[in-house]
Amino acid sequence: MKILGIETSCDDTGIAIYDAKDGLIFNKTLHQSLIHNKYGGIVPEIAAREHTLNIVNLTNKILQNREINFKKIDAVAYTYGPGLIGSLLVGATFGASLAYSLNIPNVLVNHMEAHLISVMMGRECPIFPFIGMLVSGKHTELIYAHKFGKYSILGKSLDDSAGEVFDKIAKNLHLNYPGGPEISKISKFGVSRKYIFPRPMLNEFNLNFSFSGLKTSVINFINQRSILDFQFVADVSNAFEESITDVLVFKAKLALKKTKLVRLVVAGGVSVNNLLRKKLKKMVSSCYGKVFFVNPKFCTDNAAMIAYLGMLNFQLNKVYSHRKIKVNPKLKIYN
Repeated sequence: MKILGIETSCDDTGIAIYDAKDGLIFNKTLHQSLIHNKYGGIVPEIAAREHTLNIVNLTNKILQNREINFKKIDAVAYTYGPGLIGSLLVGATFGASLAYSLNIPNVLVNHMEAHLISVMMGRECPIFPFIGMLVSGKHTELIYAHKFGKYSILGKSLDDSAGEVFDKIAKNLHLNYPGGPEISKISKFGVSRKYIFPRPMLNEFNLNFSFSGLKTSVINFINQRSILDFQFVADVSNAFEESITDVLVFKAKLALKKTKLVRLVVAGGVSVNNLLRKKLKKMVSSCYGKVFFVNPKFCTDNAAMIAYLGMLNFQLNKVYSHRKIKVNPKLKIYN
């Protein structure tokens, strides 16, 4: 069984092929970060236009690979939500057209579920039930994963997500987009605890997040400075990273305690953050639990996770007519 996966939910264009026997046999992603960097964030129309070019280039790479036979692909899986509607439509239209031309079905994939389930592509897989922490793009959520395909929400961001705040702080520090990796790089040179920023909602024992106050506090602090020299940027990055990771770890610990579960899965682009991983490992160990991290190469948006989840859905006969195109920009992982 071979499933071709297509990912175009935001600004990364990805195509992958997952084989039920041999695993991942093709996986390529084209990024648009250099294009959107000058705007300090993603411009939806530009992202959609770039997808139309990139998706053709990636498909040509598959066609040039003599070891891959399109006629042996069993289904085409594509991300149908959540995401930017223009970007989603590019992948959905292309995926439906490709499936039609090959006379095979489509498999619709929830982008956030794909992030969560991508942990199963690793060497060590968690068993259900477990707590999932999704920190990806516009999403910061704590999920109770009852079993495959059944999830409920425990807590979510009430305003800005962790990823959005990383990008906005980076922009105000004149760092490149995306902001998460840039802040992590320079924060290593910062003086620990030179500055202290708020830890929002630590005194509220619910599982929701709120990062807008932290964002405003840091930006206001930056704006008081006329010159942003290297050391100042490093010190602010260090203090901000400490603050936001403290909140994420505290809420994850609270979720484990409230549910009495001992397994935590962490997925999404922000989960690559080394400081967050270090703190979560320490916290889960103190709770006599176990934390499972997605392989860093599958944390950011990619088609491998789409193809993999597409394969699981296909095995359960969750297929969709290639004669219809479906997208849902506000799709949720939970019922």
